[in-house]
Amino acid sequence: MRILTLRNAILIASFLGVSCLNLYAQDGNLTITQDDKFEQLLNEKRKINASITVNDRYKIQIYNGDSESSKKTLSEFRRDFKNYDGTIVFSTPTYKVWIGNFKSRIESERNLVELKKRYPNAFLIKPNK
Repeated sequence: MRILTLRNAILIASFLGVSCLNLYAQDGNLTITQDDKFEQLLNEKRKINASITVNDRYKIQIYNGDSESSKKTLSEFRRDFKNYDGTIVFSTPTYKVWIGNFKSRIESERNLVELKKRYPNAFLIKPNK
């Protein structure tokens, strides 16, 4: 069994003594100052978001699967169809590629016919928020 030297014993005792102390570096008070213009901007943003009707828009789903394949599908789609906007939506446990933002069902069905030539499993959806 190893005998501790006096130096090691003092070092260990001082370390334990310091670690047992209650040290407080901050007093826990927090003061936030905010510019009045920030609140005005937030109110404007809320008005704009309320006026956007995402639920009334139709989309076309062209892919449903894993993350890497959905990214690949979206990049290929954007390369081939530049006039549509697309996005990847995660819905547990799969990733979905949604295309377009169509106002009416007729408009979305016309585009669906065109997209089905390249993506035969594409279908029309009306997502909920």
